[in-house]
Amino acid sequence: MAKVRKAVIPAAGFGTRFLPMTKASPKEMLPVVDKPIIQRVVEELVGAGIEDIIIVTGYHKRSIEDHFDAPSSELTQMLKNKPEMLLKVEKIGKLANFAYVRQKGPYGNGTPLLNVRHLVGNEPFIYTWGDDFVEAAPVTRFAQMVECYEKYGATTLSCIRATRNQDYVKYGFASGKKLAEGVIEVEKIVEKPGKENAPSDLATVSGFLAAPEIFEYVDQAASGLQPGHEFYYNDVLKLMLLAGKKIIAREIENARFYDTGDKLDYLKAVVEFGIKHEDIGEEFSKWIGGLKV
Repeated sequence: MAKVRKAVIPAAGFGTRFLPMTKASPKEMLPVVDKPIIQRVVEELVGAGIEDIIIVTGYHKRSIEDHFDAPSSELTQMLKNKPEMLLKVEKIGKLANFAYVRQKGPYGNGTPLLNVRHLVGNEPFIYTWGDDFVEAAPVTRFAQMVECYEKYGATTLSCIRATRNQDYVKYGFASGKKLAEGVIEVEKIVEKPGKENAPSDLATVSGFLAAPEIFEYVDQAASGLQPGHEFYYNDVLKLMLLAGKKIIAREIENARFYDTGDKLDYLKAVVEFGIKHEDIGEEFSKWIGGLKV
């Protein structure tokens, strides 16, 4: 079985929920205190053994490429008397091998899969968003997914348990045969079913780890897409299930999902990480504690 070395991050969306902020700035670059959301995702990927990261962008996402490039000579010169800060910014560009592809094709979260096949090749890869993230300890979310893929040899979905009614109209849900605690072999995937129609409380969030066979079904799903319809990656997964391909849903252990593509959840994440921040956490906590609205 090939080692999981590659990841794909779709980052071509317009981020309309954060307008006007995202009119010219990518939603993936929104900071959680002092670190862009997408950098948190990349660091977790690298920690799980990922070496090559393909980011699928649009015309308004150039700042993502700039962020993961080496610092400019001007910035390097300015930081020459701040070696710790210089090391921190230099490290960003060395996290992984980065490649960038412009998104082309129908609108939808499955379209980036059409654009990266020539770069992924016949290898497994992680497909994850750049505007949300999962904190899990002591084993990270991506490390848990890689471990699950290596055990079962099948496409693996990242999942959390839904705890709020609104979750059932925001995420997809999976059900199937239990293989181990928190692990099922998927029989059904339903997108945004509402609580009354959900097959389980196991929500599929923040991407998946794909076996290379997925590209056969990407082509099939794309060829059957009606004009004007969105191309969803869940349609690809459903074709795989119909063909008898094994898909695993893995509940991420000790997980806290930060849906930072949502305004309210983004603000909650900023507050939580602000309280935990090594430089400002103590003072920020005191301010929050005394805040009167």
